[in-house]
Amino acid sequence: MNQIWIEKYRPKKLDDIAGQRHIIERLKAYVDTKNVPHLIFAGPAGTGKTTSALAVSKELFGDTWRQNFNELNASDERGIGIIRGKIKNFARTAPIGHNPFKIIFLDEADSLTSDAQAALRRTIERYTHICRFVLSVNYSSKLIEPIQSRCTVFRFRPLQPEDIKNYIRKIAQKEKLEITPDGLETLIYVARGDLRKAINVLQVGASISKKITAELLYETSATAKPEDVKKLINTALKGEFMQSRNILYELLITYGLSGEDVIKQIHRAIFDIPIPDESKIRLIDKTGEIEFRLTEGSNEHIQLETLLAQFALEGKHMK
Repeated sequence: MNQIWIEKYRPKKLDDIAGQRHIIERLKAYVDTKNVPHLIFAGPAGTGKTTSALAVSKELFGDTWRQNFNELNASDERGIGIIRGKIKNFARTAPIGHNPFKIIFLDEADSLTSDAQAALRRTIERYTHICRFVLSVNYSSKLIEPIQSRCTVFRFRPLQPEDIKNYIRKIAQKEKLEITPDGLETLIYVARGDLRKAINVLQVGASISKKITAELLYETSATAKPEDVKKLINTALKGEFMQSRNILYELLITYGLSGEDVIKQIHRAIFDIPIPDESKIRLIDKTGEIEFRLTEGSNEHIQLETLLAQFALEGKHMK
C-alpha cells in the first residue's frame, strides 16, 4: 500500500471517467473548440468532479497544465482573504505558453462565506479574459445568484452500480486481486454511488487479503450486514426490546460502528421491510429526529435505545 489508489487510478483523460457520459460529451466539445466557460460542478462526493476538472486542464494545456491550473480548497480558508490573496494573484497573471487562459479550480466552493462569494464574483468578472473558474460544490444553491448566472452548471449524479463494478474490476485486475461476486455487491452497497469510497474500501481490504469477500469488506469498512440491521429492526418490531438492544450493542462492537452509521443503515433498511407504508412513515420520521439529536451531540447509546423503543411501540400498534 505504497500509494493511495484513488490517485494511482485517477483517470487522465475525459474518456476514461466512469459514468457521467452526459457531462463528458459536453466537456469534450469545450476542449475541442478550446472555448471553456466558467463552470460549476455540482453533485455528491466521489462522482468525478475533481477528476473532470483535472482531465479538462490536461487535455487543454498538455505539458504546461501544471503551470496553468491552480487547485484550491475553499473549506481550508472560507473568508474573503483567500479571494483577495491566492485566487486574485493567480488570476491576474498571464497564462504560460500559447494558451488563451488559465484555470482556477475551487473545490468545496459552497463553503465560502457570503462576503467571499461577493469578492469572487468580482474577480471572475474582472479576469475572464485570461482566467476561467471551475467551482466544485455539493449544493449549487449555496452559491450566490450572481456567481451561478456567470457559470455553466454541470450536475454530477451518483454512479450507477455497473459503472462502479467495471472500474473496480479494472483495478482488481491490475492489482491481481480476486473479488468474489458477493464482495463486488458489498462494494456497491457500501459505496452508494461514490466511486472514491468504493476504491478506498477495496484498498483497505486488499491490505489484509488478496481475496476480497463480503465478510472482509464489512469488517474493514465499518458497515454492518444489511441482514443484521433488518434482524435488529424486526426484533424491535416484535416487541422484544431487550433482545433488540443486545443485537444493537453486538453490531456496535463487532463492526465498530458509530451511532450515525447505525442510523443511516437503519434508514436504508426500513424501506425493505414488509410493513405498512403508514408505519414506515412514522418510523422514518422518528429516525430523522434521532439522527438530528445525534448530530447535535446527544448520547448515541441513549438515542439509539430510544429509537428501538419507538420501533417496539410501532410494532405493538401494527398488531
